[in-house]
Amino acid sequence: MRRLMSPQVRRNWAGNEACVPDTFATPRSTAEVASLVREAQAQSGRVKVIGAGHSFTPIAMTKGTLVSMDQMNLVFEIDPETCQVRVQAGIRLKDLNTILAAAGLALPNLGDINVQSLAGAISTATHGTGRDSPNIGANVVAMDLVTGTGEVLHLSETENPGTLSAARAGLGALGVITEVTIQCVPSFNLHAIETVEPLASLTGDIEAFIHSADHTELFWMPGARRARVKRNHRTTETARPQPRLAYIRDKWIGENIGFGLMCRAGRSVPSLAPVVGKVLTSSSHERELIDRSDRIFSSPRHVRFLEMEYGIELAAIGEALDRVGALVKELSFPPLFPIEVRVSAADDAPLSTGYGRRSGWIAVHQYKGAPYEAYFRGVEQIMDDYGGRPHWGKMHYQSAATLESRYPEWERFAEVRARLDPDGVFRNSYLDRVLGPIRPLGQ
Repeated sequence: MRRLMSPQVRRNWAGNEACVPDTFATPRSTAEVASLVREAQAQSGRVKVIGAGHSFTPIAMTKGTLVSMDQMNLVFEIDPETCQVRVQAGIRLKDLNTILAAAGLALPNLGDINVQSLAGAISTATHGTGRDSPNIGANVVAMDLVTGTGEVLHLSETENPGTLSAARAGLGALGVITEVTIQCVPSFNLHAIETVEPLASLTGDIEAFIHSADHTELFWMPGARRARVKRNHRTTETARPQPRLAYIRDKWIGENIGFGLMCRAGRSVPSLAPVVGKVLTSSSHERELIDRSDRIFSSPRHVRFLEMEYGIELAAIGEALDRVGALVKELSFPPLFPIEVRVSAADDAPLSTGYGRRSGWIAVHQYKGAPYEAYFRGVEQIMDDYGGRPHWGKMHYQSAATLESRYPEWERFAEVRARLDPDGVFRNSYLDRVLGPIRPLGQ
């Protein structure tokens, strides 16, 4: 295990959060992680784990020991009969996808970005889109967790099942996830159909929209009448991927280089911001292809941005979007990114954003360096009216006082936290804000 004792600034991907930890450690095993935690506890220190840094919040920031999981990326076991795979939790989703595909397996669903660590995706309740698809953490059937006392707990659906449920969306508050057994499925292709359609026809009957494909999402620039729509259908048809040159044109030149240049222009000359939206809407074109599921689910994203995402009742999506559109008209600096709308199925992890209900997701973005405060705060006020639950890895201004009533099993999670981390080894300013203090057991 390598440890760096000299102070060095560590930043997240978006660059909006940073910390200077006393120690930066890169363990290779569960035993090394447990040793780090025991040492910190003995010295009343703090430990936080950082994956790929794709959270927009300070959820992984600390002045204590910052642990990188990059060296914990091994695949231990692939069971072709059960489709279960046991891996070290630091493995990046992109690398895991490649290994699974070679074994004839796949994750049931993915988000748009595939460079997160598996542990990070689980801990922040990361999700993709799909009417029958819950958060990635819902597919975890077992894990090894290093608690705040340095104990290694094995969690499964038969051993400590209640703790496993909590750890499927643990926010890094319960311990360090070091190994994961995840339920996969036989590999499958997706038939992707991208269209441009009137927004009103989509949100006017949201149930019809989400049932029009296995995985649906839309992108809408406020003020536009049309939205870019993605429908992904699971299929047994042979792959018919986009030609390489067309992929480079669309994904790299269009969605990254060209879009990035437009955003830079809009940030420098605010009067151009509406032009960026019009260009995005008018340049969208229809596309159809069939490819391996992970290649369809995820896209390269190199334009840096900040993001807020809220899950609300699905039926409220249309009304909420209308209100966000009205908000944008009043902003002195409009957004340079489209609004993204997705859907996910319910699950039973106490602090999962999908606990007990289907979620319609509204994600708002702003280009790095452009004003966002008025936009994000205004959107959050709208989402509060629908009991919105913020994505744990994305920006929000909530606190434990505002969030507790939105999670029916909030107290159960608090009890698990108090039991696994009684001394607050995994605390930081973000967890203090969104979870509150650790209450001693029985109080």
